[in-house]
Amino acid sequence: MVELCEKENLNAVKVADVTKEKRLIMTWRGKEIVNISRQFLDSAGVTQQREAYITAPNWVEDSRVLTKENVVNTFKDLNVASQKGLGLQFDSTIGAGTVLMPYGGKNQLTKEVGMVAKIPVIKGETTAATYMTHGFDPYLSEASPFHGALYAVVESVAKLVALGTDYKETYLSFQEYFERLGEEKVKWGKPVAALLGTIVAQKALGIAAIGGKDSMSGTFEQLTVPPTLISFTCNIGDAKHCVSGSLKQTGSKLVYIHIPVDTHKVPDFDVMKVAYDTVYNLVKEEKVLASYAIGKGGLVSALSQMAMGNDIGVKVSLKELAIRPFEAYYGDLVLEVPSDIAQGLRQEHFVVIGETVKEETLTIDEVTVALNEVKETMEKPLEKVFTLKVDAKEDAIDATFEAPAKLYTAKHKIAVPKVVIPVFPGTNCENDTTKAFEKAGAEVEQILFLNRTPEAIKDSIDRMAKAIHEAQILAFPGGFSAGDEPDGSAKFIAAAFRNEKLTEAVMKHLYEQDGLALGICNGFQVLVKLGLLPYGEICEMTNETPTLTYNTIGKHISLMAKTKITSVQSPWLRYVSIGDIHEIPLSHGEGRFVAPQAVLDELVRNGQIFSQYVNAEGQPTKAGDVNVNGSLYNIEGIVSKDGRIIGKMGHSERIGECVHKNIPGHKNQRLFESGVDYYK
Repeated sequence: MVELCEKENLNAVKVADVTKEKRLIMTWRGKEIVNISRQFLDSAGVTQQREAYITAPNWVEDSRVLTKENVVNTFKDLNVASQKGLGLQFDSTIGAGTVLMPYGGKNQLTKEVGMVAKIPVIKGETTAATYMTHGFDPYLSEASPFHGALYAVVESVAKLVALGTDYKETYLSFQEYFERLGEEKVKWGKPVAALLGTIVAQKALGIAAIGGKDSMSGTFEQLTVPPTLISFTCNIGDAKHCVSGSLKQTGSKLVYIHIPVDTHKVPDFDVMKVAYDTVYNLVKEEKVLASYAIGKGGLVSALSQMAMGNDIGVKVSLKELAIRPFEAYYGDLVLEVPSDIAQGLRQEHFVVIGETVKEETLTIDEVTVALNEVKETMEKPLEKVFTLKVDAKEDAIDATFEAPAKLYTAKHKIAVPKVVIPVFPGTNCENDTTKAFEKAGAEVEQILFLNRTPEAIKDSIDRMAKAIHEAQILAFPGGFSAGDEPDGSAKFIAAAFRNEKLTEAVMKHLYEQDGLALGICNGFQVLVKLGLLPYGEICEMTNETPTLTYNTIGKHISLMAKTKITSVQSPWLRYVSIGDIHEIPLSHGEGRFVAPQAVLDELVRNGQIFSQYVNAEGQPTKAGDVNVNGSLYNIEGIVSKDGRIIGKMGHSERIGECVHKNIPGHKNQRLFESGVDYYK
């Protein structure tokens, strides 16, 4: 080969000779530095054998009888209780592709069984989505590693089916975590049994697993973890067909799908596959309104989760179904289907157990619990660990400004307005904002602010000033500027825009070039800390100027907030009306708007408060689940006096087809269309 390469004038260097001797020998500068056998390489240097002893299963079934006390106690179980307070701390809407919020329904209380998100695309729209779930029961795994792993696979797959996917397209990945094994054959039997459990489930369902993270030793001194094998699943599907867990209407039928098991408590996979195919076909035909996979707490937990989201009650009877109400029958499903669809179901293991009712109660046989009691009981166990809500200290007022709109009119008409978006370290919503403006018909330029050297900062300022001069709209997107440090959000961006060159560019943009300005979340903080809101000019902050500070709850929050339009004194608001209510994504740690009383009163008089946090009746209140960040006067957004500068905490750019589809309500405020059409 070397001679051939030389003949063809190709560069080739001889690096080794292949010999019959089964050894790897390496030399360096004529000195032998490696001489090892091929056998060592084949075994990666380790040749070990261990005996594994698999013990018999030893788990206890949940045979509690159906009483109100047992039902309520189930809601107190940490495996059933609400974890929403923890979920609030993670941004669940970034990327404008979240199909299912972690908690769904109008109350955002139904815990979804998995994650569904649209595949991100820079241009255009798609409804192609990824689905992800997991399965693991530590109690079952401790009692029987074989069944724990088998049912981890089953549970994770059942959740995918509940979300509306084809189980046959599932991909698995496992995370294993066992005690330090040493040479004890009983300990070695645990991972062996777990892997056998996964193999049984994979072969029966016809799906495969890829390698997960390397296992770790779960032993510290005398403490060890239970045998742990978590099944993670992923799938793809059309977001249009995604099914959420919250009940949708009264008068529907509730169908229970029970997968029988053999004497060894292994599910009948043939029945399971037929049932899952049937569910998938019903989903594709849009005949499933809601669905839920059975897990900890059994049918009692599943029904309560489904009911809480939209305050729709259930009335079911288990007398014709041989199941225990609190048992975690992994693989079983509950469906909400229209009455006529239920009548047409002829599947053997599909049993109509009841219906949805207008009474806000959970009724199973003779036991009835009010949904309010269900909610309160579920919230209590973790409320001191992961706070769910904190009421504002100040009373709310309605800032509705009903005077006729006085809108500033653009002097120069432009077919395709240009938008400039400054991108600073910590900004993370520039692409969502760009996409929203482009969809509205604008041309968008992102300007990256580089700050590693003085020369880079100077160049960034020059490029940004030039772009602002050429643009019609200046848009500050959301994010966490410099990690919201030092000493508060957006200070880094505000400091940059106090540079003389950028200050001059912004003021000319607004008052000599007919420009508009928008700030969302971190961008709203920028506008307020520059003084552009509410004053319309860049000025120094004093003790008398408004600011945005830490949420009253004391942590980051991510949820959908209900907001009401209270003023339309802005060209940004041409496509909304006073009283319109929207469901808008929030994601911030410092969104509480505060200002001296005189400033608040002036904002009200001028109609500069255009959006407030409200309850389901459209009223601003100080309740922590209404005024979620504790803003004075429930302020979500304000405008400048002439209306051409607008700022808000809610991420109005995080919209799209099938986005947040498990939260009912209007979501598109058409801000971006309004800004673009201002110039047309």
